[in-house]
This record gives sequence, C-alpha cells and structure tokens, in this order.
Amino acid sequence: MDIFNNFLLIALPYIALAVFLIGSIYRFMYKGFQFSSLSTQFLEGRKLFYGSVPFHWGVLFLFFGHLTALLFPSSVLAWNSQPVRLMILEISAFVFGISMLIGLVNLIIRRYTTARLKFVTNRMDFVVYLLLISQTVIGLWIAYNFRWGSSWFSSLLTPYLYSVFTLRPDISAVALLPWMVKLHIILAYIIVGIIPFSRLVHFLVPPINYIWRPYQQVMWYWSRRRVRSPRTPWSLQRPKNT
Repeated sequence: MDIFNNFLLIALPYIALAVFLIGSIYRFMYKGFQFSSLSTQFLEGRKLFYGSVPFHWGVLFLFFGHLTALLFPSSVLAWNSQPVRLMILEISAFVFGISMLIGLVNLIIRRYTTARLKFVTNRMDFVVYLLLISQTVIGLWIAYNFRWGSSWFSSLLTPYLYSVFTLRPDISAVALLPWMVKLHIILAYIIVGIIPFSRLVHFLVPPINYIWRPYQQVMWYWSRRRVRSPRTPWSLQRPKNT
C-alpha cells in the first residue's frame, strides 16, 4: 500500500507535470499549427451550444474554486466558519458540477451521433471524454458523500499540494483519505499529463488577441438568393476582391 501511495501521490504528479511541460513546449515549437483544440464548430454548431456552455461554466467555477482553496486556504476556512456561507459555497459547487456533467454528456452525444464529427474523432478524444466524465462523476460522488469538501480540501489537500510544489512531498495526511478521494487526485494528474496530446491543449492558447486585434470588414457584392440557388455556376458564386 505504501508503494502505491508513494508512486501515485509523489511520483505521478512530477511525471505528469514533466510530460505536460515538455510535451507542450515540443508541440508549440515543432507543431505550432496543431496547437489548438481542432474545433468542430464549423462542422456542427447547433448542438454545441447546449454542451459547451454548461460544460465550460462548470469547469471555470470548479477550477477557480479549487485554485482559491489552494492559494487562500485561510480565507476559505474563514468564509466557511459561518454555516450559511458554507452551505452557499457547497451547493453552488455541486450545481456547477452538475452543469459540467450535463454539458459533457451533451458534447459526447453530439460527437458520437453526428456523422461529420465521428469522421474527425480519434482515440484520444475517447480517452479525454472517459477521463473527464469519470472525474466529474467521482467529484460529485465525493461532494455528496464527504460533505464540506471546501474545508477539508483547504485543511488537508492544500498542505499536500504545497509540499509537492516545494519538492518536499508529504503524503502523511492524504494517504489516510478514502480511495475515491485519492482516485480523484490521481485522475487530475493524468488529465494534466495528457493535455499536450489532446484537444485540451486549447486552454493554453485562448484567443485573447481578439480583444485588441484590428477589426475586419467583409463586403459581399452578390445576391444571397442567387448564390444559394443550386443552378448558379460556381464561377458566379465567388465574391469580388475588395
């Protein structure tokens, strides 16, 4: 048991972090044009809204919630000292977890029931979906069965993660946690490790340049009715250069 704990809670985070850093740098330098999510929005966008929006809202809330508990554990514990505020935080996190699960299920259904998307779906997509849905379900299960996670995260997991980042790993407290909690931690490390090899890499290159990029104006000189007519020759469908 000690061997498993040492490998999964000490060695694995360093392996995942090393793979993430080296893989991301390699992909950016040598495969820069593939450094994206390989978006399928142009292939099918109608169902994407009902999957992407609840999924990303859930991810953002839960990610920054975990990050806040990691960076400001004392503030989180002070907030949780009042039962009402603790309930608000826990219920909000659970609702956003359900939102993430609903969005993820919709994205999976969209990808595997749309012919054009199935054609561009690879094995890594399946692995990512499997990991994400497992992580989400386990997280909801932990939130329901081991209440007040924001408090024991700040008290137990934050010191453990600090010890890992400072290269002095201490798993004495984490090793005593239930295996479902440890599995949740292990899956998080695995997800970090596969980011450079999957569509998850797109979070490293958010399109923030659109904020200050000069606007582009596209002017069309054709008739919409005419261009959509199946009898219109292709040579007449091309726009004029401006």
